[in-house]
Amino acid sequence: MSTKVKATKRPWDAGPVTYIALTILALISLFPFYWMIVISTRTNDAIADVPPPLLPGGRFATNVAHLFDNYEAHFAQGLINSAIVSTTVTLSVVFFSSLAGFAFAKLRFAGRNRLLLFIIGTMMVPIQLGLIPQYMLMVKLGWNNELQAVIVPFLVSGFGVFMMRQYADQAVSDELIEAARVDGCSTWRIYWNVVLPALRPAAAVLGLLTFMTTWNEFIWPFVVLNDPGNQTVQLSLRLLGTTYYNDFSLVFAGTAIATLPLLVVFVVFGRQIISGIMEGAVKA
Repeated sequence: MSTKVKATKRPWDAGPVTYIALTILALISLFPFYWMIVISTRTNDAIADVPPPLLPGGRFATNVAHLFDNYEAHFAQGLINSAIVSTTVTLSVVFFSSLAGFAFAKLRFAGRNRLLLFIIGTMMVPIQLGLIPQYMLMVKLGWNNELQAVIVPFLVSGFGVFMMRQYADQAVSDELIEAARVDGCSTWRIYWNVVLPALRPAAAVLGLLTFMTTWNEFIWPFVVLNDPGNQTVQLSLRLLGTTYYNDFSLVFAGTAIATLPLLVVFVVFGRQIISGIMEGAVKA
């Protein structure tokens, strides 16, 4: 009597319906971005056409030239300022968060749990609640209309510290740290040569999230940066529209260009994330 073993379907095997549904959802998600590209390559009248145009035109270079020639928006300066602010904040958050995460996860010191609880508590405070006192502090320091006003308050992130602490607690074993101490490594060298490479996947995720959040930040730069010549790219995009007339072809062209750095950062950090996941899967 032969027994037939029924093959069990793996939970990650997807059928045709799943792929069709995912394809439809992906197309719906990408359509606003594609529509932005279409309008950025046409004149402003195309946005009111019925039926709407679905293919790109040939005016993208002209719209970009008009965009950078707009003396009110200062778009080029906005791109440079956003790059400086986002890069500085991202590097600082990743460095200090990984350093603090290592300390909270693997070092023993008095008040460690209470301090970590306080840092987690800062994540519960809405950003809008601190706008007025933070703005008053920037005025007292003389940083109003200066880039350090949008850099210094965000150099450390409570979410980043908590995230790196959780990852370091699992990714770095106590035996590895003890072995490094036996070899004569100082605490700083353990962090730099042992802990930081192990935290690379989490650092890539944190860097990606931080860069995207800082690049897209609007409320705080809008409050503290009033000089049109010293604003971020999001404020420059705002200046492209006026009360009486909005040139959507210029706005969408500027938005398309402002999106490119995010795509580049996503590709760079995405490779680090994928490599870290694959490395962890091989080790497992």
